[in-house]
Amino acid sequence: MGPDHGEPIRILVVDDHAVVRQGLRTFLEIQPDLLLAGEASSGEEALPLARLTLPDVVLMDLILPGMDGVEATRRLLAQQPGCRVVVLTSFGEEGRVLSALEAGAAGYLLKTVDPDRLVAAVREAAAGGSPLSPEVSRRILAHMQRPTGLQPGAALTSRERQVLDGVTAGLSNKEIAARLGIGEKTVKSHLTHVFAKMGVEGRTQAALEAVRRGLAGGGAPR
Repeated sequence: MGPDHGEPIRILVVDDHAVVRQGLRTFLEIQPDLLLAGEASSGEEALPLARLTLPDVVLMDLILPGMDGVEATRRLLAQQPGCRVVVLTSFGEEGRVLSALEAGAAGYLLKTVDPDRLVAAVREAAAGGSPLSPEVSRRILAHMQRPTGLQPGAALTSRERQVLDGVTAGLSNKEIAARLGIGEKTVKSHLTHVFAKMGVEGRTQAALEAVRRGLAGGGAPR
């Protein structure tokens, strides 16, 4: 359900292909806890429509006429900071992924995503999560593991580094806890410290900051 009072999650779809919008409309409308609040075919159209429809989650294509999805994401979040943008695109190149996340996108999915996973991702994003396609998570990790010449953040403890590695791998707190053999509450406590030390506000920003600092190699036990 939506963020407040158990209301349906309001969704805005931004894609320049009518057939894609129609397919998403058909599928989303049968979900009892989701409400398709609007559709836009461009970034320029999406901004005023978002003000009007007040979506909880925006499914944003990247390749749009005029303003691209990255810029549209940046402007939309400046306009409505509480909104959650999930990129839904055919393109998973590393540069596109990082640009979208740096613009503030909460998640990044490829259009090959299973429909049930897409619905789960919308719910996850509305609840404050950061859904990523597995391919996208792998690209972020590959970027992290390349030598960057940057100094790692010495302020993080070894355990905090392991928890951070779990976050960048797209694991939930429960999965990180199982991997490290610690309690889920302990993972949450470590994440609170990680966010504070890195000066970030959430999981997506922490993963991006980890990329910038070259924090890799301390990884959680396999």
